[in-house]
Amino acid sequence: MKSVAIVGAGIAGLVGALAFARKGVRCVVVERVAHLQEVGAGLQLSPNANYVLDKLGLSEALRPLWREPDNICLVSGMTLAPISAIATSRVSTERWGSPYAAIHRATLQKVLLDAVRAEPLITLSLDTRVTTEAGFRQITGEAPDLMIGADGVWSEFRNHIPQAGAPEFSGMVAWRFIIPEKDAPSFLNPRNVTAFIGPKAHIVAYPLQDAGAFNVVALSSGKNPGETWAADCNPMNRSEMTSQFSSWHRDIRTLVAYAPRPTWWPLFGVSEGRWTDGEKRVLIGDAAHAMTPFAAQGAAMAIEDAYELAGITTADVSLGDALNFFERHRQMRVSRVRLRGAFNKFAYHARGPVRMARDLVLKVRGPQNVAADLDWLYGYKAPG
Repeated sequence: MKSVAIVGAGIAGLVGALAFARKGVRCVVVERVAHLQEVGAGLQLSPNANYVLDKLGLSEALRPLWREPDNICLVSGMTLAPISAIATSRVSTERWGSPYAAIHRATLQKVLLDAVRAEPLITLSLDTRVTTEAGFRQITGEAPDLMIGADGVWSEFRNHIPQAGAPEFSGMVAWRFIIPEKDAPSFLNPRNVTAFIGPKAHIVAYPLQDAGAFNVVALSSGKNPGETWAADCNPMNRSEMTSQFSSWHRDIRTLVAYAPRPTWWPLFGVSEGRWTDGEKRVLIGDAAHAMTPFAAQGAAMAIEDAYELAGITTADVSLGDALNFFERHRQMRVSRVRLRGAFNKFAYHARGPVRMARDLVLKVRGPQNVAADLDWLYGYKAPG
């Protein structure tokens, strides 16, 4: 393989370009926006994602910028009483081979962009809306051997994949905001990732070292707004947000009520369908399998996709066979992650007797057993 064209300069597209360049393959990455801007706020980089980033030579640049939390904690949103915890800083590298980290999305994007711009085999073309072979030929003067759609849940490239999935509203919405550490309430621990769980909703909060702040995401049920992604939280949305947590602990109600500049995110997934045409086109990341954040694996799955695709398609096998293998292999992995996310949603949002049973089981099983349940997820070493 000599050349690859990638549609989309998000995490999946940039990691994909670096992965192919490390294999000696020329890449052109096109992005329809003129300026790459931060989308979202913080994200969690689990060990399976950091394994890939290390393989791409990015750990040295990332390590001073992220925070490795001491623990991942489950806490009652009703009482603020602890339910369970995993000592990630102690067990992550030892058990899963790589650290668990939290970072601002814009910071990760900048590190990826710096690496892409320093790589002579990669061309990045902004303000360019191209999804066809003819369009790429006009940019590079040749037809790419492989075309990759990494343009997110509202992918235009997906239209070129017969029987591909389609965006579908999850029934859930997220309110995201950042609060400076100096202004944060005392129940937000700057050393931990904390999930506050309660009936039909939950809140995740974790520190961002690079921003000196906490990233806070509040998730609950909501209405389908149609084709949209992130939007400023208007008074109606803010009222909806506060009502979802009206029965929670008063400190959390205060946090939600006075959230600074929250952004409203309807959560869309992509239904099951084909990821490749079996010839020279393939989808990765959210374009293939956008999912709800209940397992905190959206970015990790995109990173794994991109890295594994480069390894599989540059092996000594026909491109069509490689793409079909990639699709089967990655769909099995992603399906299991989706199931984990569905389980987390059920467990986090449990009510009544189910909630009490959940708390009892987590206390009895203990942190080591809970960590063992995640070996298949966090301990995964993406082949490249």
